Amino acid sequence: MKDLSYKISLALFPTVYYLWSRFWLSSCRLTVHGLEHLEDARKKGGIIAPFWHYSIIYLFHHLCRYGGVVLVSASRDGEYVARTAERFGLEAVRGSSNRQGAQALKKLLRAMKTGKHLGIVADGSQGPARVFQPGAVYLASKTGAPILPMAWAASRYITFKSWDLTVLPMLFSRIVLRYGEPLYVPPDLDSAGIEEYRFRAEQEMNRIYAQVWAEFGKKDHDGKAGGTGK
Repeated sequence: MKDLSYKISLALFPTVYYLWSRFWLSSCRLTVHGLEHLEDARKKGGIIAPFWHYSIIYLFHHLCRYGGVVLVSASRDGEYVARTAERFGLEAVRGSSNRQGAQALKKLLRAMKTGKHLGIVADGSQGPARVFQPGAVYLASKTGAPILPMAWAASRYITFKSWDLTVLPMLFSRIVLRYGEPLYVPPDLDSAGIEEYRFRAEQEMNRIYAQVWAEFGKKDHDGKAGGTGK
């Protein structure tokens, strides 16, 4: 019975979520800063676009206009995310540091060498929150693709009781999205070099994170879990 319920929910959830998302998130008023950074990075071909896990709900909606590849956890629950990503026109590659990591890395490298963009959760599927993991830096070093940090904030939102306090913008809220400065990573970095650029990427991600939330008079989105941003 559990397997049947799982299969039914897998068949229904992506389409239901897609339709809900297009209705709900299209009601929000979007302001984008840093478009010059986006255009600069796109001149190089494929882009690596990292984002913090808290922001995933809105970014599925936003990133589908650009297409590309997203890295999704190889877990059972990750299948929902993978199928939802595909419903948004994104190609899902399954893998994580614990499961199918090497295979996923090879698929990502092949996709990026054809010029596809990559969306990647910078703090991973389990955190810690807003700590940049090295995978994006390694891929940038291997492919030459620039890392283009991005972050968004909402004027009104709710947070879920998850490790990252995932944010859902409220209907008709204002959203500010900012692209940071592209980070160009030298080829074939050793472990010390990867750590250096990982730290630089984390600093830039958290700099623009602070900027977008400051536009609404907030230090960050971390209110009480399950609370409402006002």
